[in-house]
Amino acid sequence: MSHQTKGRSLELYFIDGRPDGMLTAEVFNWTGHLLMVPRTQISDALARKEARYTGVYLLIGERDGLPLAYIGEAEDISARMRNHDGQKDWWTAAVLVTSAANVLNKAHVRYLEARLVEEARAVGRVPLENGNTPARPGLSEAAQANMEAFLENVLMVLPALRIDLFISNKRPNTPALHVSAASGSPEFELSDRKYGIAAAAILEGGEFIVQAGSQARLAWTGPADHAYAKPHAELLRMGVLEPRTTHCVFTTNYAFKSPSAAAAAVKGRPANGTLDWRLKNSPKTYKDWEADQLAKAAGDAL
Repeated sequence: MSHQTKGRSLELYFIDGRPDGMLTAEVFNWTGHLLMVPRTQISDALARKEARYTGVYLLIGERDGLPLAYIGEAEDISARMRNHDGQKDWWTAAVLVTSAANVLNKAHVRYLEARLVEEARAVGRVPLENGNTPARPGLSEAAQANMEAFLENVLMVLPALRIDLFISNKRPNTPALHVSAASGSPEFELSDRKYGIAAAAILEGGEFIVQAGSQARLAWTGPADHAYAKPHAELLRMGVLEPRTTHCVFTTNYAFKSPSAAAAAVKGRPANGTLDWRLKNSPKTYKDWEADQLAKAAGDAL
């Protein structure tokens, strides 16, 4: 029997009516509660009752132009956060994770802290200011299962708050040929003769996945302030792009949000991926292929 992920409802409440201000996030039929707050409003946040609960918290910001995060736990988050406010000057936003009726205990949040640090380091997207990964406390089998279910919801909600340090775009290194044969997913190619690089990608499950072994430029040569400049640096920092003598190589299959984002990573500069990527063994561009799919869908709807 095939597994199908069920949809879930997330409620975001903008406390002061501003999208860039304090907000809470809750999932229907889940006891967890997230409060996201910019540093400029931290005093207001710590005055709320949930800030005095037992929970875990994330500090998000930058240092020396690079993203940075810190994950901690406390029996009274507000007391710990007041200490951090004086000692850590790099963070710009915080997320407080607690539960309704304050039912989490010290062992629960130590487990959640350890697992969040593990997940963040496994993804490698954002460096942590934490020292060593904390050890998981001893929990009963039932309590551990409950905390893993709690963690699953936290990891689902955080991306909705634009917290992406737990999102992994790395995909299993299954050859495109096998995936395409099993699902009928289209394969695409991109080459740049001037720089002697070539890349392959597959469109699978709504993701544009560049294949391991694909080649890319050694460095970003486009405008430093372009939207794709930081993602390119991130790929190098994560080891997804591995520098070689004349070019970089993708060490793993990696999913991009669009063909243009993928093309920019390969070419090291802004690119129009709908024209740069071509259907494998065909002169058709991604844009041509997409137009064919839309025409077919329109015909099927008649």
